[in-house]
Amino acid sequence: MTTLTQRLGLDKLKERVQALFQRDTSVPIRDWSGPTGQPVRLQNFDQPLVWMVVALLALGAVMVYSASVAMPDNPKFTLYKSTHFLTRHFLAIGIAFIAALVVVQLPLTLWEKYAPWIFVATLLGLIAVLIPHVGREVNGARRWIPLGIMNFQPSELAKLAMALYAADYMVRKMEVKENFFRAVFPMAIAVGVVGLLLLAEPDMGAFLVIAAIAMGILFLGGVNGRMFFIITLVLVGAFVLMISTSPWRRERIFAYLDPWDVKYTLGKAYQLSHSLIAFGRGEIFGQGLGSSVEKLHYLPEAHTDFLLAVIGEELGFVGVACVIVAFFWLSRRLFHIGRQAIALDRVFAGLFAQGIGIWMGGQAFINMGVNLGLLPTKGLTLPLMSFGGSAILLNLVALAIVVRVDIENRQMMRGGRA
Repeated sequence: MTTLTQRLGLDKLKERVQALFQRDTSVPIRDWSGPTGQPVRLQNFDQPLVWMVVALLALGAVMVYSASVAMPDNPKFTLYKSTHFLTRHFLAIGIAFIAALVVVQLPLTLWEKYAPWIFVATLLGLIAVLIPHVGREVNGARRWIPLGIMNFQPSELAKLAMALYAADYMVRKMEVKENFFRAVFPMAIAVGVVGLLLLAEPDMGAFLVIAAIAMGILFLGGVNGRMFFIITLVLVGAFVLMISTSPWRRERIFAYLDPWDVKYTLGKAYQLSHSLIAFGRGEIFGQGLGSSVEKLHYLPEAHTDFLLAVIGEELGFVGVACVIVAFFWLSRRLFHIGRQAIALDRVFAGLFAQGIGIWMGGQAFINMGVNLGLLPTKGLTLPLMSFGGSAILLNLVALAIVVRVDIENRQMMRGGRA
């Protein structure tokens, strides 16, 4: 661990933060569990991070309602109320908030201990969703397991599980990280198995995010550049092979390259073309909240995958720029917390926090790229903002664990123990 700290050039940072937070004898240091082992009130957490998450959730709720308010006009949703999706969205946020409050009480050592078992449970979930009468099929994709109050998506759990497992894996393989077959190859097999299960759903978008999380943690964990380059080439080759052997994926790429071609505008490029129209109508300051035309059954999935297009049409360039800056700040903050943990020789906690930064930043980047026509269409939601129960739940759980990392960092820098 010390070698990794030195390699990342964090020795000076460690000295600075420890000097900055020397133990003040006038302020009692709290242990994170009372004499009976019960959790005590948490203090000194990253409040700007929490408020940024709350702001994104609040804006997301407003835009989900705006994007879905007219959906009952569609014969498919004629029995729904105008507030149906907003109510379900608030229910998901409420459940996620309670789960986050519970998760933030759990020490990081517990997550590190059970990381491999969480990964195994995730694999079982990805298998279960493919079983008829267990997984629910929507628009030709089998990605959800009905749980009554919400439809659970195992691929969302897979993102959290991969961040936990990859961080734990790198800690265990730290001594042999320069050996391809002992360090990198087993992780490549794990990612490959998850990828095969996700592509069977199919959910290529989730596979892209999970592969990015795994590769990012390997790189940050100290895998040398040559092996990282080889892994990148293999993954790119695998994606090219999947696209070239799948006619419908190939058509989607062609539609992305020329969305205004008559052959694609009413077909594979229908979503993209209407998304671009929405951004064009928004101009600088937008048409005004609630004034989107594209959400009136022109733009499919306006409240999920293409929520940013509705933001662009109603709030304009200014609204979209604020969302982009917010996600950039959020990702940077998560990386900072991770780097701080590594400076304190807490490698698992640090790599995990940075893995969540890759998840939030990477998925937001892909979603925004798809909405703006910079990337081929993928079924990925905008983290913390798009409608989706299990996505909101796992987003807040992951961020709650990062808040716990920050709390333990601060405890150690004040002379206590994590």
